[in-house]
Amino acid sequence: MALNNIKSNINQLRRHARQVPIGKVTIGGNNPIAVQSMTRTKTSDIETTVDQIIGLQKAGCDIVRVAVPDESAARALTSIKRQIDIPLVADIHFDPQLALLAIEAGADKIRINPGTFTKTSMLTKIITQAKEKNIPIRIGVNSGSIERDLLKKYGKPCAAALVESMLRHLAAFEKLSFENLVLSLKASDVNMTIEAYQAIAAKTDYPLHLGITESGTSRMGIIKSAIGIGALLQQGIGDTIRVSLTDAPVVEVQTAIDILRALNLRREGLNLVSCPGCGRQQADILKIVHAFEQMTEPPPKPITVAIMGCEVNGPGEAREADVGIAFGRRKAVLFRNGSVLRTIPEESILDELRCEIRRFCE
Repeated sequence: MALNNIKSNINQLRRHARQVPIGKVTIGGNNPIAVQSMTRTKTSDIETTVDQIIGLQKAGCDIVRVAVPDESAARALTSIKRQIDIPLVADIHFDPQLALLAIEAGADKIRINPGTFTKTSMLTKIITQAKEKNIPIRIGVNSGSIERDLLKKYGKPCAAALVESMLRHLAAFEKLSFENLVLSLKASDVNMTIEAYQAIAAKTDYPLHLGITESGTSRMGIIKSAIGIGALLQQGIGDTIRVSLTDAPVVEVQTAIDILRALNLRREGLNLVSCPGCGRQQADILKIVHAFEQMTEPPPKPITVAIMGCEVNGPGEAREADVGIAFGRRKAVLFRNGSVLRTIPEESILDELRCEIRRFCE
């Protein structure tokens, strides 16, 4: 679904950042929170990279980032961009010359970490070319690349060091009259990340890209990201998010969308409500829920579906669900908007549920 068609129920407390267009997607202001991910492919392998980006877009990704470690990767951006429909961001470290090549190749945004640059004189050239092409730049400050003098001052990476590093880099850009910027201050520590974003949100009005960097595998990374990103979004902070996982990038996108759904900031697709199961359950809830997820295509409109293990926590506890089922012994009740429609036999339960979902969406 196109980002502009998403009906966001954005918290009235949302911090109003200046708007920054990134290709066809604009972040900041009252625009929906954009979901990002990053490819795992060698960017110079154009076909494989494009295939992965298309898969990410189908999963709901709004903006995609690719690594640009060398000249061949930078030059591949031209061909990649021609074959995709979402904004393309070039990720640059250590070699500022690659940023110039990426801008020339048509990248929609450049992400740089100034802490990894050794020649600050190149910043002027990058800004000059970005101005000419009207390309935004994300200043990405990470806890792992804080400047040595700041580490000496604070003793270790901390939120205050992240913020001071960002303000230092921001001053350099503003001195050169470049304000087409997005900011990020990431750490693998959740509390440090939250504190850093809270501080920078109070000091600037630039749009903020949220994330917990190097959060780990899905098991812990999803928890860290949900807590860190979710806490900031709930406070109205954040304009675009990326869940960084040691997993397939599609999982990052799915997790990011689920975080937004949990906060009612994104509503398209299926919101599944299911009980954990207990001694009262009359069916194998885990098996049934997994089967339902595997056999159900993404619905064409927002819908909340409940699958409950017994009649005790059926329509009552799932009253807000649009459609749902609650199991009894070898049967289930099908309900809609909290009212029971009919009782159906065990062998027809999932088929009947899917039919009722189709009727609701029509």
